[in-house]
Amino acid sequence: MAVSFCHSTSLQYLRSEKREPMADNYLEKQYEQYQARKAAWEKAKQRHPQVKAAPKSTAPYQEVEDIETFITLAQERQLAGRHRQTLYTPETLYKGYRMGEPDSYAESYDSRVYQHYLKKGKHSDDMRETLARTLHDHAITHAMNRLLESYDERRIVGIMGGHGLLRTDEAYRQVVRISKRLTEMDFLLISGGGPGAMEATHLGAWMAGRTQEEVDEALQILEKAPSFNDREWLDTAFQVRAHFPQEHYISLGVPTWLYGHEPATPFATHIAKYFENALREDGLLTIAKGGLIYSPGSAGTLQEIFQEAVQNHYLSFGYASPMIFLGVDYWTDEMPIFRLLEHLVEKGKYKNLLLTLTDDENRIVDTLERFAGEEPQ
Repeated sequence: MAVSFCHSTSLQYLRSEKREPMADNYLEKQYEQYQARKAAWEKAKQRHPQVKAAPKSTAPYQEVEDIETFITLAQERQLAGRHRQTLYTPETLYKGYRMGEPDSYAESYDSRVYQHYLKKGKHSDDMRETLARTLHDHAITHAMNRLLESYDERRIVGIMGGHGLLRTDEAYRQVVRISKRLTEMDFLLISGGGPGAMEATHLGAWMAGRTQEEVDEALQILEKAPSFNDREWLDTAFQVRAHFPQEHYISLGVPTWLYGHEPATPFATHIAKYFENALREDGLLTIAKGGLIYSPGSAGTLQEIFQEAVQNHYLSFGYASPMIFLGVDYWTDEMPIFRLLEHLVEKGKYKNLLLTLTDDENRIVDTLERFAGEEPQ
């Protein structure tokens, strides 16, 4: 089966192992044919000065004078015309996975891409490899922007938090409840698309419109595999999806193959999975103009806090968005970032920060709803 995250006849890793490889001198022969066509055109132009345009077969390469440049341009044209056009879905990302057979994850599209990514190197020095990844990520961004066009940007809210948050933790359940309520209020919920607090974000969106009893039943299924390191973590998620199908509400996950050991949550209906984590991180914070909720997390969450603080300080997109810290004890004692931010605001080192620290779910929802209804300054 062909892997299709970025098609190109010049990149053999995108094809089945059974497919015959391209001849080593294929592009060299193409270059010879191009030179012959170009020479014929030049000759025709001398005989007939009225000839203005080069034939289509030579037009893209009229300024090419050496074979290396020709090959590079040819590969770029092949790639640019054949990248993916849509975001991933759980069905496409996990194609090959069979529910009830956790080990079949190794056969899934997601796993095969990740294994190739590791084989080629997270920071590959192969130009064709890096070009393929760049075009793939560009296409993902384009598809994501098309999705977001239909939403009021102030109703796009992100929830950040640790990937290690267990499904049995109260903080996980709290994120589920908040996300469910916001989704039912026509907010689009986004996250880094992985396990932990990220999964809780999309589980809440998935269960929107259902009763609390149904949410509790879903959580009971998931509790069989509390951590993403548990063998049945992915399988129990698919069990919940099968038991509680829905087609009305959506959410957007933005994971990365840089952290490919953390599986993407199948509760996100739309998945913008990137190779380049820097693009993913900046893009995730940029699109969440309706505000960010920070549930307990560690290094990655801290990075997102300060990165968002910079965007708000400089009003990078015209206005500042709410930064809501969920967990008073965690953000003031265990990880005292909120106190630091308040201190920096008081000293004038940070400006325009809209900070909230609370354990109250109603206050979080009210803060975001009020902000969404405000007129941009």
